[in-house]
Amino acid sequence: MKTVGLTYDLKTDYEFKEGDPPDANAEFDHPSTIDVIAQAIEKCGFRVKKIGNVTHLLEKIDNLGVDIVFNISEGISGRNRESQVPVLLEMADIPFVGADALTLALTLDKVMAKKIFIAEGIPTPKFFEVKTADSLVNTDHLKFPLIVKPRFEGSSKGLSDNSRVENKDELKKQAEYVINTYKQPALIEEFISGQEFTVAIVGNDSPEVMPIVQIKIDGRLKLNDKFYTFARITSDRLEYICPARIEQDLKRKISELALKTYDAVECRDFGRVDFRVDKEGRPFVLEINPLPSLSTEDVFMIVAKVMGISYEEMIGKILNSALKRHNFPAWRDPA
Repeated sequence: MKTVGLTYDLKTDYEFKEGDPPDANAEFDHPSTIDVIAQAIEKCGFRVKKIGNVTHLLEKIDNLGVDIVFNISEGISGRNRESQVPVLLEMADIPFVGADALTLALTLDKVMAKKIFIAEGIPTPKFFEVKTADSLVNTDHLKFPLIVKPRFEGSSKGLSDNSRVENKDELKKQAEYVINTYKQPALIEEFISGQEFTVAIVGNDSPEVMPIVQIKIDGRLKLNDKFYTFARITSDRLEYICPARIEQDLKRKISELALKTYDAVECRDFGRVDFRVDKEGRPFVLEINPLPSLSTEDVFMIVAKVMGISYEEMIGKILNSALKRHNFPAWRDPA
């Protein structure tokens, strides 16, 4: 019986520092999520060894005692934080589930990811970045509304109703807030008014695009100016609708773009692509997350139900993708 190590960061391990924003530990997992993933892996016929965060991995790496690591660790700090665990595992020649260090670093940094999208002909909202609020001198060329985000954060960190700005004063105030609070440049994008979607993908040689999930906020599918924020993640104002209630042509466009994005950044084993679709029905890729949440309340669980498979089988699909990539025997075909 093979042993699967599990690397992760817990919300309960994070110690808030003075000046931290309220969402500083938003990307980290609840202990209950780790327990559920561990149980799912065990049901696939493996032993599970809980390793924990990058510090714990570093302490144990010379005597890890695992055959493969299922990595969902977000890392500690900086724009390369998601790469910390993969780099250590690569150095120690330990196989792992999920994207490698390069893909994780590129996709966490939204500016770098968007440069790749543009090079690959993937539609993404027009953007620029601001390193200091004082550099916002000439904004006459800008088309409002805009949306202001931290350059390298996930889990909607730094996104609130104030993030969407209508004029120069609001833009400067929000850019200043992001730069000072998150200690990084602000990414400023053209705001796409319309609908929001997310697409889960599993696999490598022939990745499987899962049924599209539509975001519903305050009971509305046509979101117009509403968007996914940190506060809405933990409220009953946000719902996931799957399969998405859209025409077949738009489904095809979104699915094809999701797969193209997944391939463009060389995602591995699993990932999730987020979209806005404007009022003319044109999809734009906001970002790709090669380290998406596997919480039972999140997208992968919703998609599993629609596909008629269990949460354990969904985790099995992801694990199988990595096992095949490393030439290990698969536990069984979840399909």
